[in-house]
Amino acid sequence: MADQGNGINRRNFLKSAGVVFTGGLTVSAEGAAIDAVPAVTAVTLFRCPVDGADFDTFSDLQSHFATAHPGVAVPVVTSLNVNGRQYDLVIEPHWTLQRTLQYKLGLTGAKQMCDRGVCGSCTVIIDGRAVLSCTTLAVECPGKKIETVEGIAADPKWRPLIQSYCKWDAMQCGYCTPGFVVSAKAFLEKNPDPTEEEARKALAGNICCCGTYPRHPVAIIEAARTMKQDT
Repeated sequence: MADQGNGINRRNFLKSAGVVFTGGLTVSAEGAAIDAVPAVTAVTLFRCPVDGADFDTFSDLQSHFATAHPGVAVPVVTSLNVNGRQYDLVIEPHWTLQRTLQYKLGLTGAKQMCDRGVCGSCTVIIDGRAVLSCTTLAVECPGKKIETVEGIAADPKWRPLIQSYCKWDAMQCGYCTPGFVVSAKAFLEKNPDPTEEEARKALAGNICCCGTYPRHPVAIIEAARTMKQDT
């Protein structure tokens, strides 16, 4: 292990500066989530895709299309429940849930990496199941409860999981880390007392180009024990 003295090393830097998982999941030196759900006040939910005009309601946008763009099809509006909040969003019918989360709500935790449903970096939880958001259309999701890594990080119940991931340094570049955390959360909801082999199998759909695989089961098992003690 690198010298813990006055020299600068990766672990000391993360402890002093805080850890930032790529995608807005910010964690302090103690592992507590800070501003985990990014502000979305700058996101315009009803923007005309033709001329970029902004509107407060969908009915205003419809009226705008009728007068300014006659004959042009009005975009699809879908209603999504994300991290406990309801959103009415103007999207294209072919948009994936990952694209919608990123470009409409500013939630960047679910990554587009392979865009083929094989790497797990875009994982979200829908109605309690870990789902690949890059192969899920947003128009399929009204009426369902969607949870992203930002919502998990903001929930005090799951702070031990975030802390454990930081303690065991179960990330390097961090790009795939949110997908692992989401998959781990979905797994622990169903199996709160897992073995190392069970944890490893639960993460089989998540790929890490940096090769941090051995750290994830350790972090998950420790988080499970901590959460069990807290209940």
